[in-house]
Amino acid sequence: MVLAVPLIPFDWHRILWTPRTPPAYVGEIVFRCVVMYLIIIVALRVTGRRGVRQLSIFEISLVLALGSAAGDTMFYGTTSLLYAAVVFVVVTGLYWVFNLLMRYYPRLSDWLEGKPVLLIEDGHIKLENFRKLRLTQKELFGELRQQQVEHLGQVRLAYMEATGSLSVYFYPAAEPVRAGLPIRPEHCERRLRRADTAGPHACYCCGGVQQLAANAPTTCPSCQRDEWVPASTAERAG
Repeated sequence: MVLAVPLIPFDWHRILWTPRTPPAYVGEIVFRCVVMYLIIIVALRVTGRRGVRQLSIFEISLVLALGSAAGDTMFYGTTSLLYAAVVFVVVTGLYWVFNLLMRYYPRLSDWLEGKPVLLIEDGHIKLENFRKLRLTQKELFGELRQQQVEHLGQVRLAYMEATGSLSVYFYPAAEPVRAGLPIRPEHCERRLRRADTAGPHACYCCGGVQQLAANAPTTCPSCQRDEWVPASTAERAG
């Protein structure tokens, strides 16, 4: 592509100030930064905690907002350093202001970054909280397996933290192992409408354990579902 105007290397007027742009455009950049920063924050809040992990939504918004400004300025010769500097100052200032506001207004912090959410209690999935977080069962079970959990009977409490990580509390080793829903993929592939043999079975939806009679259709009293998996009593290794 041939440029309409020859590009002169180290043209300091072009580097610091894009040609044919009025000085008032700096004010528009400030406005654009504020609007886009708020959009990024809202989008991260709405889409949930997955993928954020160890970063707060403000830290990841800082990365998203500044990454484009820095990359465009380093690559495109028509993007002035002054505009990029304004972006950096405004976005960093917004980051500082929001952190200051959250320090003095805990409710704002809870809304923006979220609070720890109880997902599992005494081996049962808290379905209302689980659905609010828009998690899938596959994602939850995958997180538990990374903590060496084999079945939900091993889990006393599990919280989804504001960072998106899962905190798990186990029963004391001295206590008898409780029956629970096995979460290893090979154990969950075959779900039963009727138990092949009588014994403890776990609801595949909520993890509640019931004593089922052989070949008798049973509905879970907690979630009204009728898919069952033979409950596991395996001890937790380690």
